[in-house]
Amino acid sequence: MSKSKEFENSVKKMLEIIGEDPNREGLIKTPHRVYKAFEFMTKGYKQDPKEVLNEALFESSNDEMVLIKDIEFYSMCEHHLLPIIGRAHVAYIPDGKVVGLSKIPRLVEVFARRLQIQEQMTEQIADAIINTIKPKGVGVVIQARHMCMEMRGVEKVNSTTTSSALRGMFREGKTRSEFLDFINAPQSMRF
Repeated sequence: MSKSKEFENSVKKMLEIIGEDPNREGLIKTPHRVYKAFEFMTKGYKQDPKEVLNEALFESSNDEMVLIKDIEFYSMCEHHLLPIIGRAHVAYIPDGKVVGLSKIPRLVEVFARRLQIQEQMTEQIADAIINTIKPKGVGVVIQARHMCMEMRGVEKVNSTTTSSALRGMFREGKTRSEFLDFINAPQSMRF
C-alpha cells in the first residue's frame, strides 16, 4: 500500500472514531485533501537549509546589520498538530559574505514546514545561519500565536509567545539593543 493510501485510510479511521461517516458527500474526498495538506505543511523535512542558503552567498565588504523583519510563517505544533501562526525577525552581521535576501524567508519556511515547537524553530534558524553563512553574529526573534492554547486547553485567545536566539555579536549589549530597537520600531514605510 502506498504512503498516500495508508495516510488516507488513517484519516478515514479518525473520522469514524469521532462519529463521522467518511462516505458522506462532504467527506468523501477529505482523506485525500488532508494528505495533500499535510504533504505541503511538512515539506520542510525534504529541504536542506544549507542548500537554501548556499545557493545565494555573495562576497561583500558590508559589516553592518542586515535585518529581514516580519517574515510571516505558518507551522504546526508537534504536540497537538494544530497551527502556529507567527512572524520571524532575522538579522545577521556579515563577515565577508552576504546571502540573497529572499533566502532568509525561505530558510524560515524550511523550519516552519515541519512539526515544531517555537523555541526549537528559533534555535534552528539561528544555527543554520551561523553554520552556513558564518557571520559575526545572528539574532532571531519569533512572535507567534499557538492554536493549541487558543482553540483548546487554556483557551487564551490572542496570547503571543516570543522566543529569541542570539549568537556571536548579538549577545553583546549594543548589538542586541540595536536589533531589538529595529524589530520593535513601528513600520514607517508601507508598499
